[in-house]
Amino acid sequence: MFGDHFYHSTIRKGVAIFGTLFNNITVVRRNGSDEAINQIKVPLAYGSKQKFLNRIDTVGDDQKSMALKLPRMAFTFNDIAFDPTFKMNKMATLTKGAGSTRDTIKLQTSYMLNFELNIMAKNQDDALQIVEQIMPYFHNEYSVTIKPIDGWTDLKEDIPIKLEGITMSDENEGASTDRRVLVYTLDFSMKMKFYGPTGTQGVITSIDIEFRDDFAATHTDQDNPGPLSDLSLP
Repeated sequence: MFGDHFYHSTIRKGVAIFGTLFNNITVVRRNGSDEAINQIKVPLAYGSKQKFLNRIDTVGDDQKSMALKLPRMAFTFNDIAFDPTFKMNKMATLTKGAGSTRDTIKLQTSYMLNFELNIMAKNQDDALQIVEQIMPYFHNEYSVTIKPIDGWTDLKEDIPIKLEGITMSDENEGASTDRRVLVYTLDFSMKMKFYGPTGTQGVITSIDIEFRDDFAATHTDQDNPGPLSDLSLP
């Protein structure tokens, strides 16, 4: 009903952008003299918090070498919501190219992509180090510039990402022998534009205008009353 197939990988790009933000976070372990003795790069994976907690719970004593190591981070893409703040003329058209035709995109709208980042650690200091390396960047919002349409190298878009809130939970509610897992959950929203199909349209290169030589002869003074100062008022 709507037309030919098109796909700009908008959501896929949004997920990749979000994950890239947090793929270089480290935790430093210190001794009693406050000297750094170890530095760990925190692993990041796509998946729900429960998926990783289940892996921790199911590892037995004979599989400790395969146990999930903490700290680590996991993120998920939760849902999409329409962005009511986006205002643009429905007839607005993006164009590119030169010559007698132009490539065009006539439709675009904006939606909010909602993400959840879970930070899992077995001690509070590790978790707080990770959280503190994230929070300062989201004063109001953090923006990333991307090229939303493949092949449109001159079209760039700023993607604002906002930290909506942080919650903390302690998952150590089982037996005393169970591993303790502290989880900080950070909720984010990302505003992204969705574009319609690309097309082409011709360029107006010339126009024809016809002038009539008998215009003055066929129009009376009533048709052209002249300046307001020449009119007689009652």
